[in-house]
Amino acid sequence: MREGPDIAHIANLVGDPARANMLTALVGGTALTASELAQEAGVMLPTASSHLAKLTAGGLLKLTVQGRHRYFALAGPHIAAMLESIMGVAATVGPQRVRPGPRDKPMRDARVCYDHLAGELAVTMLDGLLTKGVLVRTEDEIRLSPQAQPFFAARGIDVAALSSQRRPVCRSCLDWSVRRTHLAGGLGAAILDTVFAEKWAQRETGGRVVSFSPKGRQAFVSTFLAEQVLPHDTSPAKGVAVPA
Repeated sequence: MREGPDIAHIANLVGDPARANMLTALVGGTALTASELAQEAGVMLPTASSHLAKLTAGGLLKLTVQGRHRYFALAGPHIAAMLESIMGVAATVGPQRVRPGPRDKPMRDARVCYDHLAGELAVTMLDGLLTKGVLVRTEDEIRLSPQAQPFFAARGIDVAALSSQRRPVCRSCLDWSVRRTHLAGGLGAAILDTVFAEKWAQRETGGRVVSFSPKGRQAFVSTFLAEQVLPHDTSPAKGVAVPA
């Protein structure tokens, strides 16, 4: 027998269509009941319960009991990251169940990925933070630069406190719609918390879409993307100020 992680076991858990629908319904970080997940999977409740038992036993889901209610959620952000990566591969090489249309634009623009921001806006934000040197990327690792602490402190985020947690401060997460990485980890979650706390955006009820108001989007851009130099552009565009 080969040594190492049993990829086939995890692939089998995720690969069932009903279980895959349940897992993707939980990527937004919301906990759902067995009945709600049965609806998402399109199966009867007894069948859903069997699937949920396998996913929980396999370490992909966690169960929380509150009174008479039982809620299922992803076991952690690493599970959400795995699912987003699979979605990215499926979008690139897999068959498309539906052709993306205009209704998909809000999901491509900004959405919740477990507990952090994903979508085009999140990818652009990471690009900006890397370009300004606030974050540094080495191969697949993202880490804080010396400028990170004062930069985020001015924006109400204590990266020293985040560094004391067991969770990684910075982690790259493959964005399935843009097919590039966005920022996850404790810092990614803190930025999304700031977005909601400042009321720049709200999460659509029952979904993953994050809807920014016009003023909220402007505030988000000025807070995290101000004075961004566009990558691959060595000359200033007309009307764009390049920081000294």
